[in-house]
Amino acid sequence: MAGSVFGSILKVTTFGESHGAATGAVLDGCPAGVQLCEGDIQRYLDRRKPGASPVATARKESDTVEILSGVFDGKTSGTPIALIIRNSDQHSADYDSLKDVYRPGHADFTFDRKYGIRDHRGGGRSSGRETAARVAAGAVAAKVLSELGITVTAYTKAIGPVEADTSRIDPDVIRKLPTAMPDPSADEKALLYLKGIREKGDSAGGVIEVIVSGLPAGVGEPVFDKLDARLSAAFMSIGAVKAVEIGDGFRVSGALGSENNDGFYADADGNVKKLSNHAGGILGGISDGTEVRARLYVKPTPSIAVEQHTVRTDGVETGITVGGRHDPVIVPRAVVVAETMAALTILDLMLVNMGSRLEYLKKIYGSDRT
Repeated sequence: MAGSVFGSILKVTTFGESHGAATGAVLDGCPAGVQLCEGDIQRYLDRRKPGASPVATARKESDTVEILSGVFDGKTSGTPIALIIRNSDQHSADYDSLKDVYRPGHADFTFDRKYGIRDHRGGGRSSGRETAARVAAGAVAAKVLSELGITVTAYTKAIGPVEADTSRIDPDVIRKLPTAMPDPSADEKALLYLKGIREKGDSAGGVIEVIVSGLPAGVGEPVFDKLDARLSAAFMSIGAVKAVEIGDGFRVSGALGSENNDGFYADADGNVKKLSNHAGGILGGISDGTEVRARLYVKPTPSIAVEQHTVRTDGVETGITVGGRHDPVIVPRAVVVAETMAALTILDLMLVNMGSRLEYLKKIYGSDRT
């Protein structure tokens, strides 16, 4: 299978299936000397793991990560970091009735057409379970970024028709509430909405917002590897994401140039600043020093108890009701996936950026190096 590797210098390869023995990642290109232990990664995985909230699947996985290589005496060694998360609560029999049926909204049909074989147990490689490996690798990237004063914060902006007040963003509130919203009032309304949806056997979609703070100007490439292009690719690689916005996003199509452009000014120290941030922190594919803002639009969970029309693998039309254990909404658990994918993307582009000027190389390899 091609397409399981992400990144240019910082490369992550994920492996494993939903109902296989384990899932995991190999992260190569991480700088040596980063203080790292399982706990640094586990706190991210705990935000994604199933069975941890009333709006998550009932599947119980500890999602305990093991570092198999790449760390020595508590620090990264510069060699590939191998991470493994063992599966322990697979109910594969729940999927026996789906072996010869294509589930609407899933990758069953397309996967079958591409490979001629598919793992019907929870979707196999196409399952959201794969994102646990991304989170593990992305947690390492986030740790490196923190050393550089850069933070990535993601949260649930909306679930169905319920939208959170995002005027105040507190990471502690986001991580405490089951919806991963920054707004306790909206969290209550969203839970009530989801209760009604779940009773009907249906599911809901929503919106995730990602904010990157502390990223200096100059990160990203001006053509194919634009920062916004790479972030969009990273976010769209998350299975349930169907659209991505940067900055004002879709609204720019209805704005005037005089409304959309961000004016510049010089502060008291002569630093160039922006008067607004319609661009979402990216100009010409390169970070401009302001907050990078992106929004991800997530589809409803496709596995629902409502009867749907479909086709069997032999071409016979039939009805289907999907049983098993599924999230009524994907968004809250996908928040940390978006956060860590952003961290992987940004750190990779920062490593690429080290070769953009001769002066950068001289700082590392010049005669005055120590």
